[in-house]
Amino acid sequence: MFMTDDALAAALMEIERHVAHGGWDQPARLFALVPTAELIAAEPSLAAQLERPDGVAQDALSSIEQEGFNAGTDVLDALAGIAWPAAVFGCAVVLERLFVPPHVEEQIPDDEAEAETFVAHHPERQDVRVVVGVTRAGGQFGVARLKTRPEELLAAEDLVPGLAQVLSRTLAE
Repeated sequence: MFMTDDALAAALMEIERHVAHGGWDQPARLFALVPTAELIAAEPSLAAQLERPDGVAQDALSSIEQEGFNAGTDVLDALAGIAWPAAVFGCAVVLERLFVPPHVEEQIPDDEAEAETFVAHHPERQDVRVVVGVTRAGGQFGVARLKTRPEELLAAEDLVPGLAQVLSRTLAE
């Protein structure tokens, strides 16, 4: 079955909406992405939970949150230890980060602890929530929301390419 990039984008937007209900200042969260049709075939009772079970797109993806995921402070290290079974078509991670505008970056101290404090207390800092997902078929996509602009959702295939690359490695067989 071929999954479109639109299916991945739709799944990530749904994940972002789901996570947003919990507000800000959440830990990193990890999701498996599986074809919805396969999920319903394996668990027919799940069809009742869908708004329109007969209207599910053929290539739709469903997300399954991985409850035990604990990334601590280093999400990349946590992801490096994950390998998904073949039944998982893709995966997504949600994280929140602070950043400052490019004109401030050269002022950030080299020491990691000092840098964190500097960014956290800078008057121009921004809070962002990103959701990045990848598929076994090679698709990647990301969505992001700024805390200061909650009505806007930013989206792009290459939103956070380094994170997408790390996620892709979790799907390697």
